[in-house]
Amino acid sequence: MLKTLLDNFTPESNPIIWLSFAFVLAFIIAYQTFPTILFVAEQKHLMDEPDNRSVHSNRTPTLGGIGIFVSIVFVMTITGAMLNTKVLLLVMGGLTILFFQGLKDDLTVLSARKKFTGQLIAALLLIVLTDTRIIGFSKILDVDVLPYWVSIFFTLFVYILIINAYNLIDGVDGLAGSIALLISAIFSVIFYVSGALSLATISVALIGALLAFLRFNFSSKKKIFMGDTGSMIVGFLLAFFTISFISQSQTNIESSYYRASPALALALLFYPLLDTFRIFFIRIFILKKSPFEADKNHIHHRFIQAGFSHIQTTLIIMLIGLIIIIIAFNMLHLNLNSQIGLLLVYGTILYYLPFLIKRQF
Repeated sequence: MLKTLLDNFTPESNPIIWLSFAFVLAFIIAYQTFPTILFVAEQKHLMDEPDNRSVHSNRTPTLGGIGIFVSIVFVMTITGAMLNTKVLLLVMGGLTILFFQGLKDDLTVLSARKKFTGQLIAALLLIVLTDTRIIGFSKILDVDVLPYWVSIFFTLFVYILIINAYNLIDGVDGLAGSIALLISAIFSVIFYVSGALSLATISVALIGALLAFLRFNFSSKKKIFMGDTGSMIVGFLLAFFTISFISQSQTNIESSYYRASPALALALLFYPLLDTFRIFFIRIFILKKSPFEADKNHIHHRFIQAGFSHIQTTLIIMLIGLIIIIIAFNMLHLNLNSQIGLLLVYGTILYYLPFLIKRQF
């Protein structure tokens, strides 16, 4: 009976069942993995010690990325035989490279140069071997199709930018996980509607893993941080979803997002990108120091300093992010330059509003 069921079952004809299975499986694997990670981290004293940059006062494990990685790779392995094996294998290869780099950085120290090299290799694997890349600027500032090698290098730059921008927002409880959860949820719907089942499967698997992670990340007694292991692999997947979405939209003239995909991608990633460019500007032009020197000038740090709790900070940033995305999807009728210009204005204003409102009370 089982053999007959498997012989007649195809993901394409049962996408809801398939995606639900991937989500539940990822959640269960991650949820069962985190307690073991917590136990080992405590027994082996693999804890993060608070310093002058920390917004926490307790020693906490930073190995949450292990649980996220294990659950996603497990789902991709189980589902790979019935999906686009080439894409899944290359994604797993990239994830594995970044996983071991992040793990070393969480346990000891890994130089920025080595992390950067690993990110380049992981990104190039997908860009070159799947030819999934940003082929042009969709008429942004009247620039359309890019030459092949320019397209390769620009796509590589976008990968590195997103991975590191996401890494920088991992500063308060639940923020990085919640932002990734929101972005993955939007992409899973887009990929499902467009019929990109392999991409939808990876995105719902990430949702399942992140939900399990957030249960422990928000906990007061069994808290665990994502660490560089988690932020690098999650940032890599978000970059992969973004590049895949733009690439598919730009190569399909009938797509609803044919010209709008860059603006929508920017809306989805607005918070990590805004925070990155803001922090680099402050460090370079105001503080006159290296842009890579850590400090407490991130937007989420400003929320904490203004009196918001960790949960309030995360919820406010998430709500603003959702509003930005909803507005972006309702501006598809405008030309792309107008969409991006307006996004930069209303997005920045929305993230400033909480501070303005706080001062009134």
